[in-house]
Amino acid sequence: MSRVERFDPPGMRFAGMSQAVRCGDWITVSGQVALKDGKVVGVGDSAAQARQCFANIEAALAAAGAALADIISLRCFLTEKSAYSGYADIKNALFAATPPASTSVIVSELLLPDLLMEIEAMAWSPARTQEI
Repeated sequence: MSRVERFDPPGMRFAGMSQAVRCGDWITVSGQVALKDGKVVGVGDSAAQARQCFANIEAALAAAGAALADIISLRCFLTEKSAYSGYADIKNALFAATPPASTSVIVSELLLPDLLMEIEAMAWSPARTQEI
């Protein structure tokens, strides 16, 4: 078994990248945007986009055998300062009891003009070992 495992949940496979990469107990989740079935969710609505981003993060983590509760760090790239409140509301609701380390920055743009944010995550979840 490779020490590095790569995961792409159904419908989230893109050439040249893995949605999640597990190295032992550590999982890195690629930046997630508000895409579902190839379409932008919540155009103009930062809370709706944050919900979809976290749903995508949750799917990538689940494929790697982890959950949102395992997140230790978040990085959010926002295209507008005004989008922060919607992101923060969703993030704070999801992580009320155990907030991860977090960084938010404003960027000039993302790959699609309707996207307000992209969120990366790092998680720690003990790797399951197979018994022989």
